[in-house]
Amino acid sequence: MDAYARRVAPVFCTIVPPHVLDRIARGEDPARAEAAARTLEHDALQRTRRRITTVRALAAPAGEPSEKPNRTIYDAERKEVLPGKKVHAEGDEPSQDATVNRAHAGLGATFDLFLKEFGRHSIDDAGLALDATVHYGENYGNAFWDGRQMVFGDGDNDIFLDFTLPVDVIGHELTHGVTQYTANLEYFGQSGALNESVSDVFGSLIKQYVLGHTADQADWLIGEGLLHPNVQGVALRSMKAPGTAYDDDVLGKDPQPAKMEDYVRTGRDNGGVHINSGIPNHAFYLLATALGGHAWERAGKIWYATLTSGELAPDAQFTDFAKVTLAQAQALFGAGDELEAVVKAWSQVGVGTK
Repeated sequence: MDAYARRVAPVFCTIVPPHVLDRIARGEDPARAEAAARTLEHDALQRTRRRITTVRALAAPAGEPSEKPNRTIYDAERKEVLPGKKVHAEGDEPSQDATVNRAHAGLGATFDLFLKEFGRHSIDDAGLALDATVHYGENYGNAFWDGRQMVFGDGDNDIFLDFTLPVDVIGHELTHGVTQYTANLEYFGQSGALNESVSDVFGSLIKQYVLGHTADQADWLIGEGLLHPNVQGVALRSMKAPGTAYDDDVLGKDPQPAKMEDYVRTGRDNGGVHINSGIPNHAFYLLATALGGHAWERAGKIWYATLTSGELAPDAQFTDFAKVTLAQAQALFGAGDELEAVVKAWSQVGVGTK
């Protein structure tokens, strides 16, 4: 498949998994159930549209890609319209709307990590403008990358708070765009779980980059700060300890496995893409903490080189991805500590590399 064909097939990706929203929608609280059901219906419709609509390739900007981001923020004014009213452009003074400012900053943080640490010029490596819509829908409980832009709901202020609050959520969703333009991993089964995991990895790295945290200092949580204090949980997912992010009467218990022996076989959520991503997530955590220092410097470079290597088929399985990480570790760092740590990390989660 040539590069053009690969990059024009984006998937519809949301930060809150369908199984979480479905649990809330089947709950006893009518207000919570209604808000979750509306979000589920919206997301299902968007996924259907994505499957049946041919998406035109995004034109690269003329000239050399800029070393600075080109960000525009729109306000949907709580309607389900895109992109909405333009409220902030690159170079504008900070907005009086904190949500607008957080979206602007999160887009910039993602741009900076990919440029300064991996040499990538925006999502498509050709200076793609970064657009985002905030205040989307009425109590909309999700955030998503739609193949062209970011979209953030405000949450219901009961279970979910404003979706611009965690910078890793912004980085996660934008990384789906990076995957779209590179490996274009199919959004089903193990390749879909890899797609989700790659977004979690770089979402976490973006948060660590903003905070200046080393691998040992990082919390390795995805969506920390998104859950309302009413919820018994700390985040949507934990890369350090998959399966422990939440345990709540309304949300249920975090179902993510950390090892292949606990791989969840299901027909829901595109074959469990948000669930089984815990396995490669944990492998990355083990690698990053074994190497120490800033995780983007060695572990992140190996993952980025793997994603952009051209060696991954769209339907790549965990073992396929693991084998390419070994090859990229050796190409980048030789047969030293990095390669040994990659082999050990995959072994610890039960994924073969031979």
